[in-house]
Amino acid sequence: MDYAINSTLAFSKNVETFLPAVQKITHLNTILEKLYNINTEFTDSDFVLLYATLKRKINHRSLLLLYTNFEHISTLKRQLPFLLAMAKKHVLVVIFFENTELEELITTDAVDLQTFYHKTIAEKFVLEKRLMQKELQQFGIQTILTKPESLTINTINKYLEIKARGLL
Repeated sequence: MDYAINSTLAFSKNVETFLPAVQKITHLNTILEKLYNINTEFTDSDFVLLYATLKRKINHRSLLLLYTNFEHISTLKRQLPFLLAMAKKHVLVVIFFENTELEELITTDAVDLQTFYHKTIAEKFVLEKRLMQKELQQFGIQTILTKPESLTINTINKYLEIKARGLL
């Protein structure tokens, strides 16, 4: 049986980890260990670096799962040219997360003016995430906007959808 455990790349301002695809089942353990040891930085990531690294290191059409968390549409628009460049050669799926705390705030009753303001701002952020998803989809980029606890099932479903549509 042929199989390849996928490449893994973690980046922010620098490429923190790059593991090329290997045909060993034990490679999955290496990937999990590298992912576990990633230190999260709360800075804007360098998508120019990501694009350049992918161009150098991945020479064939691939499924790219990009886990990110754009918080503002302006951030997405700054990175869109690089996402589009990646999507020309690869099947790009941008995966980002719903803020479950904001969702909870939206569903609570506004008992005073301050709560009403907080709900309004929360609704704006939730709407902006959905607008980012639609923006990416308009350009043919696959997306997953998900609650963290639904990440696995939504990612598997997206993969099955991509395979069924013959995009890979």
